[in-house]
Amino acid sequence: MSKTVDIDWGKLGFSYMKVGLRYISKWSNGSWDEGKLVEDNTLAISEASTALHYGQQCFEGMKAYRTKEGKIQLFRPDRNAARLNDSCRRVLMPEIPEEKFIDACIQLVKANAEYVPPYGSGATLYLRPFVIGVGDNLGVRPAPEFIFSIFAVPVGPYFKGGMVPVNFITSDFDRAAPYGTGAAKVGGNYAGSLMPHKVAVDKGFADCIYLDPATHTKIEEVGAANFFGITKDNKFVTPKSPSILPSITKYSLLHVAKEYLGLEVEERDVLVDNLDEFKEAGACGTAAVITPIGGIEHKGKFHVFHSETEVGPVTKKLYETLCGIQFGDVEAPEGWIVEVK
Repeated sequence: MSKTVDIDWGKLGFSYMKVGLRYISKWSNGSWDEGKLVEDNTLAISEASTALHYGQQCFEGMKAYRTKEGKIQLFRPDRNAARLNDSCRRVLMPEIPEEKFIDACIQLVKANAEYVPPYGSGATLYLRPFVIGVGDNLGVRPAPEFIFSIFAVPVGPYFKGGMVPVNFITSDFDRAAPYGTGAAKVGGNYAGSLMPHKVAVDKGFADCIYLDPATHTKIEEVGAANFFGITKDNKFVTPKSPSILPSITKYSLLHVAKEYLGLEVEERDVLVDNLDEFKEAGACGTAAVITPIGGIEHKGKFHVFHSETEVGPVTKKLYETLCGIQFGDVEAPEGWIVEVK
């Protein structure tokens, strides 16, 4: 069992902290180099890099967890590798071989094992893999060189006082175009979300809900997370659209709902005018796993699901089961867990 640094894990938020080492690999002349761990947390890149001017970049978010036995494990890193490569293809960047990606994650976590929070703290080691276009370039074209890097940051439990439902409001802004980059995890999607998020927060909501860009009648995403609802006849329902980011947490919850909780599951349109079909609702993603939704305001009408103050029983069970898998307390489906040895 590796030792941990002296940090008040309970007071950690979701903010940057420089830890010992990070991984970096460079692509030029048609191939990636071997990659290495470095101490420097700054990047020196050309002022003409495509990442700076044309948004040629993408990233991932994932975590390392410490089990009750003191082991360290990654949760479905192959899915992060696959999604990163989907994003790379979309913006014409070289793919990262899955074996290289997972090996880089393992190297990084092993090198920073002392920063993996202890079991029971609710905290985790967050990993941020990213790929950026660099090198001297002026025209709108793919970069001549690329950097693939991963850094790690210990982050605190998302719900410090326990899970509490929060409220959302639908937005008139679009997160992504119908045939745009919505399914890719690229920075431009997030830059465009900053204003809608601020508008929602200024109105007293946790974040906004994006509707489908073509008709504004169907729920697509909840801020930077995916939506799900539990129908009154106990179906787990989540929106299906080519402009939604394919959340690894969402697809894991689809499996957990069906195989562990025995629920029917559906990926389909979720009409914003039909919210009363759901007895519970939530947003899901890497940071919080699940954020319970108390209510949604749409065109001046506020719809409450299970409760604005208490988490619904199905949502709670989904959360406990998936967290149990991630922290090693519940048996995981085959291939979901990679131990860092």
